[in-house]
Amino acid sequence: MRLDFGPQGWPLALALLLGVVVGQKLPTRDEGLFQMQIRDKTLFHDSSVIPDGAEISGYLFRDTPKRYYFVVEEDNTPLSVTVTPCDAPLEWKLTLQELPEEASGEGSGEPEPLDQQKQQQVTVDEGTELFSYKGNDVESYVATSSPSGLYQLEMLSTEKDSNFKVYATTTPASDQPYPELPYDPRVDVTALGRTTVTLAWKPTPTGVLMGQPVQYCVVINKEHNFKSLCAAEAKISADDAFMAAPKPGRDFSPFDFAHFGFVPSDNNLNRGLTSNKISRSYTAKPKNSDIQKVCIGNKNIFTVSDLKPDTQYYFDVFAVNSATNTSTAYVGTFARTKEEARQKTVELKDGKVSDVFIKRKSSKFLRFAPVSSHQRVTLFVHACLDSVQVQVRRDGKLLLSQNVEGIRQFQLRGKPKAKYLIRLRGSRKGASTLKVLATTKPSSKQPFPSLPEDTRIKAFDKLRTCSSATVAWLGTQDRNKFCVYKKEVSESYGEEQRRREQNQCAGPETRRKSEKVLCKYFHSPNLQKAVTTETITGLEPGKTYLLDVYVVGHSGHSVKYQSKLVKTRKYC
Repeated sequence: MRLDFGPQGWPLALALLLGVVVGQKLPTRDEGLFQMQIRDKTLFHDSSVIPDGAEISGYLFRDTPKRYYFVVEEDNTPLSVTVTPCDAPLEWKLTLQELPEEASGEGSGEPEPLDQQKQQQVTVDEGTELFSYKGNDVESYVATSSPSGLYQLEMLSTEKDSNFKVYATTTPASDQPYPELPYDPRVDVTALGRTTVTLAWKPTPTGVLMGQPVQYCVVINKEHNFKSLCAAEAKISADDAFMAAPKPGRDFSPFDFAHFGFVPSDNNLNRGLTSNKISRSYTAKPKNSDIQKVCIGNKNIFTVSDLKPDTQYYFDVFAVNSATNTSTAYVGTFARTKEEARQKTVELKDGKVSDVFIKRKSSKFLRFAPVSSHQRVTLFVHACLDSVQVQVRRDGKLLLSQNVEGIRQFQLRGKPKAKYLIRLRGSRKGASTLKVLATTKPSSKQPFPSLPEDTRIKAFDKLRTCSSATVAWLGTQDRNKFCVYKKEVSESYGEEQRRREQNQCAGPETRRKSEKVLCKYFHSPNLQKAVTTETITGLEPGKTYLLDVYVVGHSGHSVKYQSKLVKTRKYC
């Protein structure tokens, strides 16, 4: 590419640059002045001049070349120019333009007449090409002896808009801007697990021998290794730009309508089972970025955790000079985490309830293979204690992944000869107990009773006496049997203790006969009227009671509503 200076002489940018050279002879770099200048970012912001001994960042628009200039005033001067591509491969070329003789003498600093300036116009050709490169590697031009002149660095990105960094210096032996790599620059994998990978690397001599402030940054991703830290940071920034903040959730209570304080159901799926936990609706959360950057100080051993089993990851380590923020890449590595330990799979029989016990933070696998062709599969999961994570795959394809607290019913679309793998992951708080049922049979033959959306018991304070308490709960359109039980507890019995003792899978058969109040059948074709009340008598004044309601299915399986604490009046 030819630089066209036109009939009017040097372009304005070069005129300003060369004006400095004409006005005075450049001395050897004043280190104190240099340190003060490089801290003043405004000197080099959006400038085409590369400062001696400081790394600058720039931005290229696609297919739009950009030129930077660097002056070497004396012959036989060492020169080093390093270009670091960030987002995309770059094409760059370094050429030498010799300075006009008038620019190398000792000028008086007095302005020359215009006619004399015109006589001194110089025609500059394309210059001498010293080095060219095309790619995304960090590449350098190094010369131990360079002639004086104006050096031009021309850069081009043909793929997309891109960031880059440039460093140029005439004192490469003493500057050492980038941390030095050890004789073995590889990153080693020293330990490999299902969710963890341990990395180790040899420390940089820059920190150990030269005492410069060096820290290490580790980058983890699933796509490829990075050749520079700015390339990794550009990827992180690009991912973050598309992260949308989720909208705040909306709390809603299904417990405040007509007379009894219950909310009518808006859907017609009341025969199905849903969680008895109060719901909170959220906008779907965007997928998290698959690239992570962690800076760990001067340690050269690091364990990456919370990885996915049987997944390949790429690991890069960068030595970063904390004072200058320059960095050097080690030779990255990659590794595949180990597979999940194969566990014994429990076979589910069509229409039969299975009891499942899961140790704390462990998993259980269940398999369901219907014998006959089917259009859908109904899956019941009853978490007796804390919530569990349920994951279902059909012939390897993920159908659902949800946390379940209480009892839930899922409708899965069937396929001929399909096989279903159900994975249950236990709670971090403690062991989990569940009841699981998978069936292709019609809902009328289900062993679990139907439940309303809200399984709380409401107590009426105004109807409370010294010897009785009045409560209400919701029913469904199905005729179910409800059994009420009471138990006297101490005054210190609180909600936290009640929650710990709440095993929803324990039925009426586990209760003492003396605790039973009554059993009755109830249903209502009109869901807005599917509310029943009961007054529990024979209580003692000033005492606290724990009330439970069990709904019993046709085959004897029961589900307990959320327990309710009530206290009788002390004086009446």
